[in-house]
Amino acid sequence: MRAIGLDVGNKRIGIAVSDAMGWTAQPLTVYRRKGEAEDIAALCELIADQQADVLVIGLPKSMDGSLRGQALLTQAFGEKLAAGCGLEPVWWDERMTTNMAHQVLIQADVSRKKRKNVVDKIAAVFILQNYLDYLSMQPQKTK
Repeated sequence: MRAIGLDVGNKRIGIAVSDAMGWTAQPLTVYRRKGEAEDIAALCELIADQQADVLVIGLPKSMDGSLRGQALLTQAFGEKLAAGCGLEPVWWDERMTTNMAHQVLIQADVSRKKRKNVVDKIAAVFILQNYLDYLSMQPQKTK
């Protein structure tokens, strides 16, 4: 299993990819959004290039767990992306992942200017790694 994790924003989409075994997530890139159709085409190409068969999309729920504003926009975009790529989306609660990414970068003494360019893909790593960790805790199915 190879999974792609996305942190979808209005201007940028952070992208992380798992190793071939589906154990660890690594940052891949930050995609700068151009327009919905072009974004979907570019992301589907990237997903195909990475040979990903799982699409994990961070869902920015409100702190009370509800879906509002950005979460609804992300969901609408994610559904179109998944349909365009022929994958079923896996929605993952991304609350606080951007804050965690900022904290990691601050602790690593990354300048504010450089943080802006990488924070989205680090947040995508947190989203994807949380999903992979969840999978690893599930009982193995026997054949």
